[in-house]
Amino acid sequence: METNLLILPGLGNSGVKHWQTFWHKKFKNSIRLVQHNWDEPVREEWIERLNEEISKLDRPTILVAHSLAVSLVQHWAVSNTNKNIVGALLVAPADVDSPEHTPESVRNFSPMPISKLPFPSIVVASENDPYASFERKQYFAEKWGSDFVNVGQQGHINSDSDLKYWEEGQVILQQLIEKIS
Repeated sequence: METNLLILPGLGNSGVKHWQTFWHKKFKNSIRLVQHNWDEPVREEWIERLNEEISKLDRPTILVAHSLAVSLVQHWAVSNTNKNIVGALLVAPADVDSPEHTPESVRNFSPMPISKLPFPSIVVASENDPYASFERKQYFAEKWGSDFVNVGQQGHINSDSDLKYWEEGQVILQQLIEKIS
């Protein structure tokens, strides 16, 4: 199956050293969602932008979400469907319900939906992510019906993790593609 990747950055966007940016350069079948307000996100506006981008899709597409964008996928899936969305790679979900783990600017993404996703998905988690406890990410994966992959001590799996093309993530993405095919 030939699939597109719809790359969904989280709070603040994914900078030049972020694996999502490297993937967007590498994968010609990728589209990167651009939000109007990266630093003071409003859930309804982010969902609207996601819907706009999804409505343009003409091929099967996997959502590749990082951090706050994982919450975006969950909120979108609660009230939207699209036959072209065939899976999701959910990397380092931020715990929007926890004042201890996330800034006030993302509190409007709370509560985190915990219903089963209508497509195959994989949650990728680091043991030392400052934006959600490891146990909470395991709980999310269970509730969403997602497979769960522990990548060890990778922080927030972001620019600070210095993963460049993040080959391990590409292997996990390939596992998701094979599951969907």
